[in-house]
Amino acid sequence: MAATLSPLQSSIQNHLLAALPEDIFERIAPHLELIPMPLGEVLYESGGQLHHAYFPTTAIVSLHYVMENGSSAEIAGVGNDGVVGISLFMGGNTTPSRATVCSSGHAYRLKARLLMEEFNRAGPLMRLMLRYTQALITQMSQTAVCNRHHSMEQQMCRWLLFTLDRSPSHELIMTQELIASMLGVRREGITETAGDLQRAGLISYRRGHITVQDRAGLEVRACECYNVVKKEFRRLLRES
Repeated sequence: MAATLSPLQSSIQNHLLAALPEDIFERIAPHLELIPMPLGEVLYESGGQLHHAYFPTTAIVSLHYVMENGSSAEIAGVGNDGVVGISLFMGGNTTPSRATVCSSGHAYRLKARLLMEEFNRAGPLMRLMLRYTQALITQMSQTAVCNRHHSMEQQMCRWLLFTLDRSPSHELIMTQELIASMLGVRREGITETAGDLQRAGLISYRRGHITVQDRAGLEVRACECYNVVKKEFRRLLRES
């Protein structure tokens, strides 16, 4: 069922939709479908054809690079700050990554054809999508550097902070297996790191649930990568 949004509603739910000029938003709003995004749903597989773009509101989608042996690691996350499906307007149509819902919620879905019609007008939507793509590339690049050079604790703090930024609450429904999959590490390492953060009073953890108790403390322990990416998103996506 199609869901029409006012500019006020969009500003609460997806930052990219909120940043569109009112006339452009009103043109695409009747075609936006509000859909549930259950945990674990795969929006597209590596090499698959994309038929829709997704603008998350309360859901968070993980982009994974999948190796030939089936192992994978997260290269970027997309929440209410972005869109899933940049290959549609970058000209590739397919992508080597897999998009999986890592935190359940909702998203607005838009048919690829309709997104491309607006993109090809070469107006504000095109410029916004390209700026978002630059910010997403920054996130991917910084994630690669972080995974190579920073400690498990720094990586986990970075990942928790990004997830918290895109979540409507301080409680995250995340298993240790899921976090290990995101970071491309062994579950035992996540268990040890989560225990250290809990003993430090930064988080509390019970089966499948992480509650952030001291965000400032997480920011102190996180590496520079968190702020680098956050500043780049703000710089590129702020409303002009």
